[in-house]
Amino acid sequence: MTQLSDRLWSDAVQDVLHAGRRMDQRGWVPATAGNLSRRLDDGRIAITRSGGHKGFLTEQDVIEIDPEGRPLDSGQRASAETLLHTQLYASDPTIGAVLHGHSVAATVLSMAIEAPVLTLAGYELLKVFEGQSTHDTAIDVPFFANDQDIARLATVVAPSLGKMPAGYVIRGHGVYVWGRNMAMALARLEGLEFLLACELERLKS
Repeated sequence: MTQLSDRLWSDAVQDVLHAGRRMDQRGWVPATAGNLSRRLDDGRIAITRSGGHKGFLTEQDVIEIDPEGRPLDSGQRASAETLLHTQLYASDPTIGAVLHGHSVAATVLSMAIEAPVLTLAGYELLKVFEGQSTHDTAIDVPFFANDQDIARLATVVAPSLGKMPAGYVIRGHGVYVWGRNMAMALARLEGLEFLLACELERLKS
């Protein structure tokens, strides 16, 4: 690696470690759940390896994959859901980070609501999502059925790519959000999780 590319990699790894700690603090990545990735400006992709607790990640827990999701080091194992990350990167060259968490609100709501989408409307925080400038709007968050066959799940998600400004939810599983950089992805994740928690509270009443 050149000095520049080494710094780019180091910065990406630190972004992933910071996001993991933040998500752990909020209770969104219990046990070894969740996965996080960041695309570098030179096209490389850094992603959490399989099985690591996201609140206690080290630099060795972040590995490099190619655009098809294969680890460059054959001795390493990427997250089982790597394909859902690379699918997003392939669909939009402006995406620089993808986050997947398992919150209580996302899990419960997606199992309690039978509709294929959850419509979020009237919330001030909707402005955190791309293309929104007012609370006086509505955004649909798709719910996709959980599937252990990730390649098959990716084909179900594919028709909605480019039409999910707030991300999406896998039923009984968790959320996927993304942004042009890690800061934006985290902001959108926090926004979506807040709104899901609000909807869960309304469901209880």
